[in-house]
Amino acid sequence: MAEAHQAVAFQFTVTPDGIDLQLSHEALKQVYLSGLRSWKKRLRRYKNGILTGVYPASPSSWLFVVVAVIATMYARVDPSLGMIEKIRGHLPTNGYLSNQSENILSGLLFGTGLWIALVFTMRQTLKLLLSYHGWMYVTHGKIPGHIKLWMLMVKIFSGRKPLTYSFQTSLPRLPVPAIKDTMRKYLESVRPLLTDENFKRMQALARDFELKEGPKLQWYLKLKSWWATNYVSDWWEEYIYLRGRGPIMVNSNYYVMDYLYIVPTQLQAARAGNTIHAMLLYRRKLDREEIRPICLQDTAVPLCSAQFEWMFNTTRIPGQHSDTLQHLKDSKHIVVYHRGRYFKVWLYHNGRLLKPCEIQVQMQKILDDGAEPQPGEETLAALTAGDRVPWAKARLSFFSRGKNKVSLDAIEKAAFFVTLDDTEQGFKKEEPITSLDNYAKSLLHGKCYDRWFDKTLSFIVFKNGKVGLNAEHSWADAPIIGHLWEYLLATDQFQLGYTEEGNCKGVPNPRISAPQRLQWEIEEPCQEVINQSLSVAQQLANDVDFHSFPFDKFGKGLIKRCRISPDAFVQMALQVAHYRDKGKFCLTYEASMTRLFREGRTETVRSCTSQSTKFVLAMIDPTQTSEEKLKLFKLAAEKHQSMYRLAMTGGGIDRHLFCLYVVSKYLGLDSPFLKEVLSEPWKLSTSQTPLQQVDLFDLNRYPEYVSSGGGFGPVADDGYGVSYIMVGENLINMHISSKFSSPETDSHRFGKHFQQAMLDILALFNLDKRTSK
Repeated sequence: MAEAHQAVAFQFTVTPDGIDLQLSHEALKQVYLSGLRSWKKRLRRYKNGILTGVYPASPSSWLFVVVAVIATMYARVDPSLGMIEKIRGHLPTNGYLSNQSENILSGLLFGTGLWIALVFTMRQTLKLLLSYHGWMYVTHGKIPGHIKLWMLMVKIFSGRKPLTYSFQTSLPRLPVPAIKDTMRKYLESVRPLLTDENFKRMQALARDFELKEGPKLQWYLKLKSWWATNYVSDWWEEYIYLRGRGPIMVNSNYYVMDYLYIVPTQLQAARAGNTIHAMLLYRRKLDREEIRPICLQDTAVPLCSAQFEWMFNTTRIPGQHSDTLQHLKDSKHIVVYHRGRYFKVWLYHNGRLLKPCEIQVQMQKILDDGAEPQPGEETLAALTAGDRVPWAKARLSFFSRGKNKVSLDAIEKAAFFVTLDDTEQGFKKEEPITSLDNYAKSLLHGKCYDRWFDKTLSFIVFKNGKVGLNAEHSWADAPIIGHLWEYLLATDQFQLGYTEEGNCKGVPNPRISAPQRLQWEIEEPCQEVINQSLSVAQQLANDVDFHSFPFDKFGKGLIKRCRISPDAFVQMALQVAHYRDKGKFCLTYEASMTRLFREGRTETVRSCTSQSTKFVLAMIDPTQTSEEKLKLFKLAAEKHQSMYRLAMTGGGIDRHLFCLYVVSKYLGLDSPFLKEVLSEPWKLSTSQTPLQQVDLFDLNRYPEYVSSGGGFGPVADDGYGVSYIMVGENLINMHISSKFSSPETDSHRFGKHFQQAMLDILALFNLDKRTSK
């Protein structure tokens, strides 16, 4: 119990001579270092707040402007056109200042005002520049002069050293599309999916909505767009995520995988040491705002960074009607789960982060701990995997006092959650299909009680050294997690590294306190709720049919030779695969980001179009020539790219329709059109995981260090969820999910159709013949 004594600053005993105080110098030292670190973080945040507040200018530019103004005054030149003299006349000095002092003070005030005006002008100019999206429609490699000029202006007004949130106030607001445009685009998107009779009925509903309810609802949306930072994001977070009362496991949370082929070390504790340390390094960079804003490739156009703020120290708290996000500015510990036990691990010693080798020691102590779980402890996290209302009620009834509250607070206030999994996962050459499928399912749901699904980040380290991550979805979208994950993998392998024996490098401090076991008193009524949630979660998990595989026949490198967007190529292959799989078309969802706008999240690209359906029907028609198929394919791909650009630049339709529906509910208006539109199922839901930090990985030197990407569960009971990542030039990693309970779906069957569709489309281009010529 040595660490227990270290936890108190002093002891005292009552003696006949009075009270004897025994100060613990080590404990006082830790208190001092903790406070020092806290004050340093406050000062850094204050400093960064100033730098961000005046960006793209800098505080030093204020000094330059003020000195320049005062210098011109001494040169008997009035740069203010009489303003300085007017300021001097209104100074409440009462004769206490000399004439020279009054001149300097007046010049200082004028210079400060001039500087503020310049900062405002620069920021508004940058916002106007970023509001222009014509550059997205330029043919690759053929940049007109006016676009080059625009790009130069953006670089000039973007400043030199932006912090993570420097561009936030310079990003434009997401525009509200016109009702007329949204109706037109919606009808165009559903035309290939409806019979003539149903399409005429839908036309009538849309026309009726456009003339009657639409204008009133649109007025409220316009009002919100003027007042709120983003007219979509807060409602999207609340109604799509936080108000959902079903399980978030499988239905909402998603996962990311480790390297596909590489395991840097087989030692579980060592891999945990390096990767946890890498995550903490990333958190420190985020706290210091040292992570540069992400810019779109080949441009200086920044994306919104707002979602990064919630990455660490955040938990989704269950409520009976709606969940909430609890975010702390800092957290000094993580909670680790292993074999049914929970441990609290401190992340700092003597005011510094634990080194990787020290974290390895902490993890090894947990692995070596032979204690058994307390009653109800092993399956406790099933509460986060089941329905939300039982968990919310149980939290109030059984976790609001005593040991349970203290231990639950430790989990919910942790930087992130860690599971030391007792299974081995990852790609195996002898079982290439089964191994990846099991790996995906383990990351998506595990045993339903060995991940804390409410934490923004549940980090999993498997017995054989493989790692993975399960992420809660309400606070951010996959690219944000992807940015962290790329940094983690690169730092783990190329910066930190391991010894020849597979251990973390360095020498640990032996005086670091051991992990602290969390204590629980879980009564029988609570255990019954846990068992009920576990039953719901297991039924959901057992129904997930997952297929994860690397498509290595070709990648985006060969697709680019066809002069086709790689994403459009894959999306058209998915359309062909779906039709061959089910014999029909369906409403297709592809996620596109709207982070060109402040606090933007996602928009939907409806990939099933009239152009894509014509192409698919031609592909299965043996009478059609390759030339005709290729022509239709190019038209379909071009249409898809046009829709993707529209979605990115605020011209999508689904978020607009969603917000109109929310307003209608607030006003108590019943719209048959909106009701039908919002109930349409997405039977093919797709998403591409972008590779954002290509400079971290040299795939030419280390071709085996390719990421597996990540995936998510099926959105519809009789549909497919498809995620993919294009790694390097020659690999596309696929993740396909569906439900065993649906007789219409089979993830492995769909995967085979997709692979064949990719090869069939590539064959249309006759690349071999072109190369020989």
